Amino acid sequence: MRTLNLALQGGGSHGAFTWGVLDALLADPRIGFEGLSGTSAGAVNAVALASGYATGLANGTDPRRGARDSLARIWNQISAWGAAGSLQQRFASMLWGGLPPELAPTNIWANAMRGLFSPYQSNPLDINPLRNLLEQEIDFAAIARAPQLKVFVCATHVRTGRAVIFSGARLDAQAVTASACLPMLFRAVTIDDEDYWDGGYSVNPPLTPLITHCACADVMLVQINPLRQEHTPHKPDQILDRVNELTFNASLLPQMRAIDLINRLLSEGALDPSRARQVLLHRIDGGEEMKVYPASTKSSTDAALIRNLFELGQQRTHDWLAHHFEAIGRHGTVDIRRDYLDGAQGQVTETASGPRRLSLPAWLARLFRRTPR
Repeated sequence: MRTLNLALQGGGSHGAFTWGVLDALLADPRIGFEGLSGTSAGAVNAVALASGYATGLANGTDPRRGARDSLARIWNQISAWGAAGSLQQRFASMLWGGLPPELAPTNIWANAMRGLFSPYQSNPLDINPLRNLLEQEIDFAAIARAPQLKVFVCATHVRTGRAVIFSGARLDAQAVTASACLPMLFRAVTIDDEDYWDGGYSVNPPLTPLITHCACADVMLVQINPLRQEHTPHKPDQILDRVNELTFNASLLPQMRAIDLINRLLSEGALDPSRARQVLLHRIDGGEEMKVYPASTKSSTDAALIRNLFELGQQRTHDWLAHHFEAIGRHGTVDIRRDYLDGAQGQVTETASGPRRLSLPAWLARLFRRTPR
């Protein structure tokens, strides 16, 4: 069996693509899992998988089947939001970053008025369908008890802007709700007297916990926000779509830069292998097919959209496994400099005796140290 750590991006209803990826991986008995990390919709997918898996282990049933069923229940209920009554439908759409029609980006007057209201006035009852869904469907106690899967969920600490990772006993419905809390639509989620917003503002998804707390070197990034677009947008809705993509990819780039630096220094002998370990990075994304779904559709809970994204995720995973399964545990399958750093090349200092061994800053050494905590 080949083992993967999974890093799951957030992206509203586009997280149904990730559901398809996870379903296909769970259906393949050759693939095992050690760690899961996620932000926003990625966090929802991570805890749904872990809850079903842990419950299956506890009940003596097939944990992989349990994980697939848990994911399906979550997404089927999200699909049902689109057919709910007008109030539920309204808040379900807002949950994933959408806006009601009177606040649409094309409504110039509404845009001018939007700054006058916050969720503390526009949503005084703090209605959030996701919180109720998580409390009903996810067994967080079972996740905490199961050592087979490590789960890490990210939220943004409002006062400092730092990424905060919730795992173990601290991982609950409040933490996942915080990870998906868009501040213009919902009140900040308070945990231990501290307020949190959507994790996508600080790290989307978090890779560091998978490197520092897991023995497996393979990290599979499930990416649902496109990195590149061929043309500069000119229309208001297209501009907002691109701003959305850039915002929620921004925190991924420095993480990729750190991984590339460490891997390159290790391969060139410029870094002592006792100080760090290589990360074998892989990626499944929607490719060109995903680009037909603009960022504005992240707020849609339409059942047909969710089903199409699910099937696309399955297809892309089957394709990836057909071409790259043998690479798991051996080498990465992502050209980080080409895809994330625009081909930037760093330099290794040479000495008369060969490449000079570098002394890394403590935070960078901790990020890639060989032995997990």
